[in-house]
Amino acid sequence: MTTTTGLLAPHDADTYAEWFACLAEPTRVRLLHAVAVAGRAVTVGELTERVGISQSTCSHHIRKLADVGFVLLRKEGTTTLVTVNTACCTGLPHAADAVMGVLAPRPCCPADLPADVAVRALRPDDWAAVRRIYGEGIATGDATFETEVPARKTLEAKWLPAHRWVAEIDGEVAGWAAATLVSTRECYAGVAETSVYVGADYRGRGVGKTLLHKQVTAADEGGLWTLQTSIFPENRASLALHHAAGFRTLAVRERIARHHGVWRDTVLLERRAAD
Repeated sequence: MTTTTGLLAPHDADTYAEWFACLAEPTRVRLLHAVAVAGRAVTVGELTERVGISQSTCSHHIRKLADVGFVLLRKEGTTTLVTVNTACCTGLPHAADAVMGVLAPRPCCPADLPADVAVRALRPDDWAAVRRIYGEGIATGDATFETEVPARKTLEAKWLPAHRWVAEIDGEVAGWAAATLVSTRECYAGVAETSVYVGADYRGRGVGKTLLHKQVTAADEGGLWTLQTSIFPENRASLALHHAAGFRTLAVRERIARHHGVWRDTVLLERRAAD
């Protein structure tokens, strides 16, 4: 939560400071990690052995972790069972994001869009240019796990009809953007994965910025409440572009898939609609 001035509310600052102060003790960090990765309730005795500390020291630090809500305690006879509080799996990263300004109010996109770039809905006669630009993205080695351009029928079948855009410069298709539902389940009807590609001859001219601006504003207007995308960490320009458009980094997915026989990581980003 932030105040109207964009600063952290005093109550939130107090809470986060308490959390961070608790974790300023390395033994507590090790204990919290041990509980979190156990995947089940563990006893204080087990934790004592895993971390290599005395039982009294373990009990003291577990109590401190419980006091701020990182772990939950329950008694079974004379045994104390410790489990991780699953709320802290999202609460703690949220706190770090809030303190670092990642969750601060920001415009959907930069307003300084280039005047010579026009965005419109994709038309049937654009497909050749769209697939050519897709191939130019593949050739960079840092745009996608795809090694061949998907067939037009494949793209038509998965891209949402109301969220397919092309950018033009002087009447030529310079880039495209599209959104794909992440699931056919009704509960995920407003969650889509996005792609933005810029032609090799048009990079550095604000085409990606303009396409992404259109993509996120159209998503807000069209009822998509969450946009997500995965980007290779080496593609720093794309990461910066998405952060400027209100996306935030959720995680780095290490060794998520092979690309030309090499394990690659991806950065998972998400943008939520304002309402």
